Formats: sequence, C-alpha cells, structure tokens
Amino acid sequence: MNSREQQLTSFTKLLDVMDELRAKCPWDKKQTFETLRHLTIEETYELADAILEDDTEEIKKELGDLLLHIVFYAKIGSETDSFDLGSISESIVEKLIHRHPHIYGDVEVADEEEVKRNWEKLKLREGKTSVLQGVPRSLPALVKASRIQEKVAGVGFDWEEPKQIWEKVQEELSELNEEIKNGHKNNIEAEFGDVLFSMINYARHIDVNPENALERTNKKFTKRFQYLEEAAKKNNKELTDMTLTEMDVFWEESKKYFK
Repeated sequence: MNSREQQLTSFTKLLDVMDELRAKCPWDKKQTFETLRHLTIEETYELADAILEDDTEEIKKELGDLLLHIVFYAKIGSETDSFDLGSISESIVEKLIHRHPHIYGDVEVADEEEVKRNWEKLKLREGKTSVLQGVPRSLPALVKASRIQEKVAGVGFDWEEPKQIWEKVQEELSELNEEIKNGHKNNIEAEFGDVLFSMINYARHIDVNPENALERTNKKFTKRFQYLEEAAKKNNKELTDMTLTEMDVFWEESKKYFK
C-alpha cells in the first residue's frame, strides 16, 4: 500500500492531468455538470456491479472513474468560483465532525442504532423539515423504498421484530389476492406495491440488502438462461420452436452447472 505522502502525490498528478485536459482536449472542454450527470450514474452502477462480483481489481478501476468525475465537477465549479476541491473537502469534514459528536464531542452512544438516530436528529436541527427530505426523488423505486424505511426507522418509526413484518407481508399478500379476484387493475397495482414495500422492510430486518439480493438473482437467472440458449444451439434447436418441457431440461442442467 502507498504511504499518505505517495497517495497525495498521485492525487496531485490527477489534478494536474485534469487541468491539462480541460485546457487542451476538445471533448473535456465542452463538458458541463449536465453532460457529465448520466455518465456519473453509469459509472456508479458499474462500481455497484464490480462490488457484487467481488472483483477488487474492477472495484479499483471503477472507483478511479468516479474519482475522476468528482475532480471534473470540482474543476468546472472552480471556473465560476462556485466551489473547488478544497471547499468540497472542508464542507464534508465540517459535516462529519458535526454529525459525530460521540467522536468529536462529549456525547455517548450505546450502539450503531443510536448513532443513526442521533444522525437524523442532527439533520433536522440543521434545517431539514422532514426526515425523508434527503431521499433523492430520482432513486430507483426499490432503493428508494429501502432508504425511506431506513430513514423513518432512524427516528424510531419501525417494527420491533421481523415476525411482525412477516405477518404484515402475509396480510398484504392476502389483500393482493383479493383484488386479483376482483379484477380491479389499479387496486391490484396498489396492493402489489404494498407487498413489495413490506418485503423490502422484512429484508432490512433480517439484514438483507434487497437491491443486492435482487441483482444477484438477476445475474443468476441471466447466466442460467444464456446456458439454456447455448445448449439449444448445440442441439440445433431454436428456443421459439421448443416446448417449455424441452427448455426445462436445459434449465435444470444450468442449475447444476452453476451450483
């Protein structure tokens, strides 16, 4: 591992490269906050994929891409005297110290949950009008539901044990089945949403990240289905011409192959 001095030297090189690219490269010259936004989102998802794959080399590369974006945004901000890396760093340091009075002050906490509750209380004192104000509107719905539940739990609005939530899941499933029988599309969608919200809440209480869990299942399904496709080709068959029973033979093979 590099020393602190070596790390600072490398970071300074990155700043120098950013200055040069912004001054000389036609593409880099044209970039704005808005043009970089979708690229930053893409890089964040690529990092998330690397983390799920537990690929440390890829995690390092994707972190580098994200770091470049942060430096890029800071460079653009400095050009209008809005902010720079220095003011960004000072701002986050100040916030971290303020929100960790159990480290930098005389507050005592018993555990992680108390740290979270204090964090939410401090944010409200800073001027936020709602505990949920910090949940980005553009988050994917599953992630947003998880963050909403974490936020309200941070101020004590939560179930006491997983068993209670599982009972709620069963209740919501029953209500969904009732609406399916009635055939009211809007009500079915509403109840389906309630089932998902309850399942996400249950996942949190059994210490499962629902986003990670679903993405792992997506990846598992993709691998198995692609195995099915390859197996069909080797047997000179088209999936569209096969029966579900025939496809299921290859599907079961894929489950054993990737076990």
